[in-house]
Amino acid sequence: MTNQIASPVALEPVLKLTERVGRDPLLTQGSSGNSSAKLDGALWIKASGRWMADALRDHIMLPLDLDEVRACLRQGVDPSARYGSASLETAMHAVLPHRIVLHVHCVNTIAWAVRKDAAAQLEARLKGLRWQWIPYAESGLSLAHAVERAMAIAPATDVLVLGNHGLVIGADNAENLGKLLAEVGRRLAVCPRQAHPADYAVLWETSCDSHWETPDDDAVHALATDETSRRILKGGLLYPCQAIFSGDAAEELFHPIFNLEDCRRLYWDRPFLILEGVGVLTRRGMTDAELRMLSGLAQVVQRVTPAAELRYLTSREAARVSGDVAHRYRTLASK
Repeated sequence: MTNQIASPVALEPVLKLTERVGRDPLLTQGSSGNSSAKLDGALWIKASGRWMADALRDHIMLPLDLDEVRACLRQGVDPSARYGSASLETAMHAVLPHRIVLHVHCVNTIAWAVRKDAAAQLEARLKGLRWQWIPYAESGLSLAHAVERAMAIAPATDVLVLGNHGLVIGADNAENLGKLLAEVGRRLAVCPRQAHPADYAVLWETSCDSHWETPDDDAVHALATDETSRRILKGGLLYPCQAIFSGDAAEELFHPIFNLEDCRRLYWDRPFLILEGVGVLTRRGMTDAELRMLSGLAQVVQRVTPAAELRYLTSREAARVSGDVAHRYRTLASK
C-alpha cells in the first residue's frame, strides 16, 4: 500500500480531528499516537512514523483492506508486519467495532496509567462512561487480543485506558469522538507540580564548545530539577516511548548525573543528560521527535502524585520495546 493515495471526502472530519489532536503536546508527542476510520470496506490508518499533526497537509493515512486485515488476525499474523508502513497498532484498530478510533499518548492519562492502583483511581473519575482498564500489553497482536477480550465482556465500551501506555477512544463519527476525548480529558486532568527553574548559567557553561545543547523548553528541565521526578525516573521505565529512541541502555539514560565533568569524559555518546539539580542537556542534532519525547516524559512525571506506588515496565517488557519495536519505529520514522 502507498501513502500517496488521495483520501476520500468522507475521511476529512477524521483528518481534521487527527491534525488537531496531533498539535496538542499533551495528547501526542512527535509521531506517537494514531487514528483510523473504517470506510467502505477499507481500514484507513495512520502510517507508522508519520505525524498526526501533518494529517491535513500530507498523506499520512494508509487504506488497508479490512477483510484482509481481519484475516491476518484469524491466522495469528500481525497486519502491521504484512503492511510494512502501517501503524504498529493496526491490529488493535481492526478488532475494535467503532467506525472511528483514536489512540493517543495523553500525558494526563499516562500519569494515572502507571500507578499500581490505576484501575481503582480511574473507576471514580470515569464513572458513568463506558470504559475499561487494559493492563499493559505489548503493541501489536498482544494488545489487540487484550482489547478483543475486553470488548467481548462489554461490547458497548467506548473508552479504553491502556496500562503504562495511553488512551483509546472509539465513536461512530469524528464529532462524537472529539466530544468524548474532551470529556475524558477533563476528568483525568492533573495539575503538574511546579519545578525549580533550571540553572541556565551552568548548563550553558557545560555545553560551551561541546556537542551538547540546552533545550529551550522549561518543562524538560524538570526531569533534573524536581526531586520527585528524579526519584520516579530512578525506579525504571514507565511506558514504551521512554525506550523507543534510547536503545539498550534506556533505563540508565534517565538516571541523573552528579559530576558535570563526567559529561565530556564518560557520557559523550548519550542522546541527553539529566544533571541533578541543574537541568537537561541534549546532543546537538537531536531530532524534534526525541525532544518531544523528553518533554512528554517531563509532563507525565510532573503529574504523578509523589506518594503513588508505580508499576514500571518489567525488564522483559522494556527490552522488547528498546529492541525490535524501537528499531522498526526508528526505521519507519526516518523514511
